[in-house]
Amino acid sequence: MFGFCPILHGGGEGGYTDLPQSGTRFLVAYLLVNDNQGLSFSGWFMILVTGGAGFIGGNFVLDWLAGSSEPVVNVDKLTYAGNLDTLSSLQGNPGHIFVQADIGDRAVLDALLAQHKPRAVINFAAESHVDRSIHGPEDFIQTNVMGTFRLLESVRQYWSALPAAEKEAFRFLHVSTDEVYGSLSQTDPAFSETNRYEPNSPYSASKAASDHLVRAWHHTYGLPVLTTNCSNNYGPYHFPEKLIPLMIVNALAGKPLPVYGDGMQIRDWLYVKDHCSAIRRVLEAGKLGETYNVGGWNEKPNIDIVHTVCALLDELRPKADGSQYATQITYVTDRPGHDRRYAIDARKLEAELGWKPAETFESGIRKTVQWYLANPQWVANVQSGAYREWVGKQYGTTAGAAQ
Repeated sequence: MFGFCPILHGGGEGGYTDLPQSGTRFLVAYLLVNDNQGLSFSGWFMILVTGGAGFIGGNFVLDWLAGSSEPVVNVDKLTYAGNLDTLSSLQGNPGHIFVQADIGDRAVLDALLAQHKPRAVINFAAESHVDRSIHGPEDFIQTNVMGTFRLLESVRQYWSALPAAEKEAFRFLHVSTDEVYGSLSQTDPAFSETNRYEPNSPYSASKAASDHLVRAWHHTYGLPVLTTNCSNNYGPYHFPEKLIPLMIVNALAGKPLPVYGDGMQIRDWLYVKDHCSAIRRVLEAGKLGETYNVGGWNEKPNIDIVHTVCALLDELRPKADGSQYATQITYVTDRPGHDRRYAIDARKLEAELGWKPAETFESGIRKTVQWYLANPQWVANVQSGAYREWVGKQYGTTAGAAQ
């Protein structure tokens, strides 16, 4: 007996498929598998990841499959920031099952959970850019609030029907942000897990709402949840609307390097692969119902980040005329309601689970700049016409801007 198992770039026949009782169509490839030889993934130990074609989710999927033989069902809507090029190295990898779908589509989620029976769901799926939330908050409410609600309900239904041992072992891990805590003054202590929520943007408010839903589904229904709140991530495969990749891309293109306000907004910088290792550790050993802050212990003003990127580019890709990239820095009008400082206290994660970041900011930012210099085609592919139009709308220039 033969069957079809949907995987990304898996070989065999390619095309679209419909899940039962759903109008959603998946862009997938098919791998013909022999069920008699046990090659079907259904019923295997595996995890399901949402938002796994985005920046953090994509890095997580790549790192997971590089270090584990456990398959991943990767569900991503493929909005502007979702990018299959990020996953191109998984071409032909039978452990990567990609499905293009919205986490708000209950019929799709129900069918995927029933088919693949994951032991854990890790939720990265989110609209995540503050500037875009200011211009269009509805998308953030739909994905971050309603999408999380529907995902929780689908997972709750699936989890409730599991056999006792599998039910006890199951985990739902929700990936969130430090922005839910609001803004800090220069003298305030860093955010701990007990800080009250004070979101200041449509984005952070929508993520705060999703965090509250996850907490409520644990306390009301007993769903075995874990939540992580991370600081600013940076690293490979970062969409170039965010500070560090935007500075690299604009500098190389000879464009202005726009910095909001005085550039003294402080963020705690976390290398994305360190974040991925923290998530794996929380999934492995985190206490049910708990929240874990994940930070890099790297508080730095935005303007210092920009100067660091410029100095690395001067070293690694010097200009032909000998001028310095820092001469391209331009100050632009500050974002409405721009939070002044974020900082994460990650001592709980280190004390309870033994995690701490492997990268310093100096090592991580060098790796990041080197990655962008080595992967110009990835950058070119994500800079679509729609991206350029959005940059012009946001900043009134062709430059883009810093977060």
